[in-house]
Amino acid sequence: MSREQDPEDRFAELARSLRDQSNESDTIDQALAMALETIAGCSEATVSLILRGGRIETLNTTGPRARDADLLQYEVGEGPSLDTIVDQETTLVRDLAHEERWPSWSRRVHHDLGFGSVLCFQLFTTADDYGALTMYSERVDAFDEHDQVVGIAMAAHVAVALASSREIEHRSRSAHTRTTIGQAMGIVMERYGLDTTRAFQFLQRVSSITNTRLLTVAEHVVATRRIPDRHGTGP
Repeated sequence: MSREQDPEDRFAELARSLRDQSNESDTIDQALAMALETIAGCSEATVSLILRGGRIETLNTTGPRARDADLLQYEVGEGPSLDTIVDQETTLVRDLAHEERWPSWSRRVHHDLGFGSVLCFQLFTTADDYGALTMYSERVDAFDEHDQVVGIAMAAHVAVALASSREIEHRSRSAHTRTTIGQAMGIVMERYGLDTTRAFQFLQRVSSITNTRLLTVAEHVVATRRIPDRHGTGP
């Protein structure tokens, strides 16, 4: 996908490519590869996501310097990615050496990591805010208006792809959980002559007594056909 392509063709290709990825990590890796290919000034790029509990973490990156730049934001508690995730659709840093919004971060990123400018895009849908796509350049003022327009559209596609990927993974996990617990219940029913209700209650009791997640108990029963240590309790 090159900058010379027609915009509609470019984003159609982006949507198809993201849709074809098998999981969230692959989706992000593909998005980062396209950022490098499409945005001429981009030297390295990252995707930082909001995890459970509101923690922000950089999960995918195209290079170690970009990861270090992100990690420094989390360390000092300031930076364009953090601002973008919270309340900015786009954040542009034209000259890191003279940036005053995040002085303790920008100076170190420029002097220690060799970046000159940054462009960040919020990854969000109408329902959720997922994180930020951050592009770092070794050049000062590397990103023009065209890059910002293209980046906004790219970020929108990535956010939708992430939402779809997370929904698919959630459904897959749910199906695995239901299947595994059902198999474990069948083993318990056969061994102890229980009906479905009492078999499920039995697994719940083992989970509580052993302080182990119900799914973990079920996986153990299915894999070993043995009940985890229940300290002498029975169905």
